[in-house]
Amino acid sequence: MITETPSRLEPCLPETLEPGIVDLIAALSTSAEKLGARLHPATAGSLADLVRVMNCYYSNLIEGHNTKPREIADALQNLFNADGERRNLQREAIAHIRVQREIDTMYAAGLLADAASSQFIRWLHREFYKDLPESMRSMERKEVKILIVPGEFRNKPLHDVSIGRHLPPESSAVESFMDYFEKHYNFTPLGKGMRLAAMASAHHRFNYIHPFPDGNGRVSRLMSHAMALQAGVGAHGLWSVSRGLARGLESRMDYMSMMDYADMPRQGDLDGRGNLKARFPVER
Repeated sequence: MITETPSRLEPCLPETLEPGIVDLIAALSTSAEKLGARLHPATAGSLADLVRVMNCYYSNLIEGHNTKPREIADALQNLFNADGERRNLQREAIAHIRVQREIDTMYAAGLLADAASSQFIRWLHREFYKDLPESMRSMERKEVKILIVPGEFRNKPLHDVSIGRHLPPESSAVESFMDYFEKHYNFTPLGKGMRLAAMASAHHRFNYIHPFPDGNGRVSRLMSHAMALQAGVGAHGLWSVSRGLARGLESRMDYMSMMDYADMPRQGDLDGRGNLKARFPVER
C-alpha cells in the first residue's frame, strides 16, 4: 500500500542546478528573448495564432490523436467532419486553442494567475471542458459511467486509477496533494533558472498526482505553457511546449519514456527495516 502523504512528491525541486543545466537555461532564455523582441506585437499576435494550431496538433499527437492541421483549421471556421470521431477531435482542438488564447491574452494584460495554483488549474480544466457535449464529458471505468465535472478533482473511490506501473494518490488525498503542489511550485520566491526547473518538475508531478478523472495530459501542457510565459521563455506565445514534448530529442517516444522513468522508485531508498527497496515496484 502506498502512503498517501503529499511528501510523496518530494523532491519537488533540485537543490542546485548543475553547470550544464544552467548553460542550457541561459541559452533558452536568450533565444526566447531574441524571438520575442524582434517582432512587432501585432505580427507576434498573428504568428501566435498559427503556433496555437501547431501546439494543438502536437498535443493531440501526444494523446494518440492524429488530428490533421487542416481539420483543426476547418474547425476554427466552424466546418466539422461528418465522421463523429473526427468531429469530436475537432471540438477538442477548438477547446485547446481557445484556452491557450485566453492564457496568452491574460499574460499580455498582466492578469495571468499563478500557473501552479489549484484555482488556475481548475480553471484550465473547466474552460477546456465547458463547451464540449456531455457525450465527451464522460468515461467508463469498471463498466460504470463516470461523468467528468469540469474543474472538479478526483474525489470518489471510482476515480482511483493506475497508469502503467504508476499508482497515483487515492482520490481522497488529491486535495492535499494539490495544496502541496501549489505551495512548492509557486514561482514568486524562485529565480529565473529555478523557474524553468520548476516548470519541468511541476509538469511531471502534476501528472504524477493525476488530479482529474480525465484531461490531465492536456491540462498539464496548458499549465506548462502558462509557466513558460511566467518564466520568461514563452516569447509572446510563440514557443511551443507541446511541439518539443511530442517530437522528443531522438524519437516521439522520448516524452512517454521519460515520464515513465521519472515514476520509478528512487534509487537507494530504504524500507522500514533499513534494507534497500526493490529497483522496480512489485505487482499489486
